[in-house]
Amino acid sequence: MKRALFPGSFDPFTVGHLDIIERGISFFDEIVVGIGHNSEKKYMFSLEQRLVFVSACFADEPRVKVASYKGLTVDFCAEIKAEFILRGIRNNGDFEFEKAIARTNRHLSKIETVFLLTSAQNSYVSSSIVREIIRNNGDYSSFIPPQIKF
Repeated sequence: MKRALFPGSFDPFTVGHLDIIERGISFFDEIVVGIGHNSEKKYMFSLEQRLVFVSACFADEPRVKVASYKGLTVDFCAEIKAEFILRGIRNNGDFEFEKAIARTNRHLSKIETVFLLTSAQNSYVSSSIVREIIRNNGDYSSFIPPQIKF
């Protein structure tokens, strides 16, 4: 079985994340959406809310699982027996950042990272932009999956 971990904070989960997973599932038998915990980060949504949000998006897709984890992503990959890490790339900045992490993960564990380019219509969507829209009472509905309700 080819299992991939799609790690992130998903604060909030966006249409860009959804797109990467929906396209990625054609390459893997299972994708685990891993909601990581970073003690240095202040989240807009609780871990429990984020688990509910992501789970709601994949209620009808048994090949997508949702879990949370603490610690190194490579250690969580070993725990869930994921052979791959799936990541989305929006731009050159993302690529340089993700490349360094992928090389470090490969050094630590021999895990392969698979990159998918974001769809053109989602290339500008980021969780930080969506949080700013939410904080300022803007219309965020086109940036998050319709299954997510605040």
